Amino acid sequence: MADHESLAIAFEEHRTHLRGVAYRILGSASDADDAVQETWLRLSRADVSGVVSLRAWLTTVTGRVALSMLQARAARREDIGPDIPEPTAAALAAAGPAQPPGGVSPEDAALLGDEVGAALAVLLDTLEPRERLAFVLHDLFAVPFDEIAPVTGTTSVAARQLASRARRRVRSGAPPRVTAELDARAGRQRAIVAAFFAAAREARFPELLELLDPEVVMRADAAAARMGAADVLTGPDALARWMSGRARGAVPALVGGEPGAVWMVGGKVRVAFCFTISDGRIAAIDLIGEPAAITDLEVKTARSGLRRSG
Repeated sequence: MADHESLAIAFEEHRTHLRGVAYRILGSASDADDAVQETWLRLSRADVSGVVSLRAWLTTVTGRVALSMLQARAARREDIGPDIPEPTAAALAAAGPAQPPGGVSPEDAALLGDEVGAALAVLLDTLEPRERLAFVLHDLFAVPFDEIAPVTGTTSVAARQLASRARRRVRSGAPPRVTAELDARAGRQRAIVAAFFAAAREARFPELLELLDPEVVMRADAAAARMGAADVLTGPDALARWMSGRARGAVPALVGGEPGAVWMVGGKVRVAFCFTISDGRIAAIDLIGEPAAITDLEVKTARSGLRRSG
């Protein structure tokens, strides 16, 4: 276990990021400070000697703490009515920016500050606590759903559904400026996914490496593994080698409202490719082949519109 001083130094390196995560979940600067302090207390009591990425560990712990606070707030509102003021642009700015690398690229910074950030924060306040957590952690901080799932007490597929519902609700109530930023972000992600499949089909190994995060991981569920996918691949080299020359039958699609792809047989979706993109690179790929899981994923292709597995 690291000594107290080393842990404190490491924690301080991530404090601004963690405060940004907590604020986007809670919408309150004082509550965000409390969540960050509680995260430090948990770190000081934990054995993190086996933790690969302290930043990721701290992010999920902060998310877990913030979710508990959000659920307590929701219960309090049911008892005594709303008592939490809506976030303002000034309060959002006071929370500090989310600095790359931390799931937010410079191009996405407009989603987290000033007028757009304040409008988004108000929309987030309308979400159910677990929806809000899943949306913030994944869409704003690029946390993979397998890491979000334990925080929400669900499976990774269910966590993806929470974020998808949140995404639809945010978009349905968003003013034009926020919608434009969300559309621009989706366009950038779509271009990255398209470039990935183009490079994979033609086995352009160097291009694949450029598109993959240094800590990228690809996971396949049991059904996708039975169809030939590797259970787990970690690192850009392993993933690029496995993908080179593959995925010729992949069809671009929106999966759960996010840019992705599907492999179809006889007009039915057999495998869905779900992406997590961080700082302009692919940080995680989930291959979902379980029919029941795919049934719950809204899949939309350019050629066929909305499709489900059955």
